[in-house]
Amino acid sequence: MERKLMRIGVSLPGELLGKSDKALLKRGYSSRSEGIRDAIRTYNQHYEWMQQIKGKRAATISIVYDCSIKGVSSTLASIQHEYLDLINSSVHFHIEPNLCFEVIILQGEGEKIIELTEKIISLKGVKHSRLTTVPEEKIER
Repeated sequence: MERKLMRIGVSLPGELLGKSDKALLKRGYSSRSEGIRDAIRTYNQHYEWMQQIKGKRAATISIVYDCSIKGVSSTLASIQHEYLDLINSSVHFHIEPNLCFEVIILQGEGEKIIELTEKIISLKGVKHSRLTTVPEEKIER
């Protein structure tokens, strides 16, 4: 079966493109396009994994964000206030003057954890995020 390739255009900051090109070269990709296809496949797999998170969970959401971007800190706080029933604790510190690292510790229904996570990761200024979950029945007491 022949795959039809679609051409798209993407605008990236020069620094991000440069880092990406170096990583692609080190990993042995034959082209920038192949590396981008692989990154999109990984993104899609992660999205599909998140959609399978169900039931009671213990979880962490770790994020790195640029706190100099107007409104990102207050928006993060507002979002977290919407999910007080899930959030047990959070830790926040400054990596650099404008770069913050935050870990949010949660417990609750997987669907609500995903909802919270997606609100956070889609914010302008969030540079990195990672969700980790453990089904509660897997936690030995």
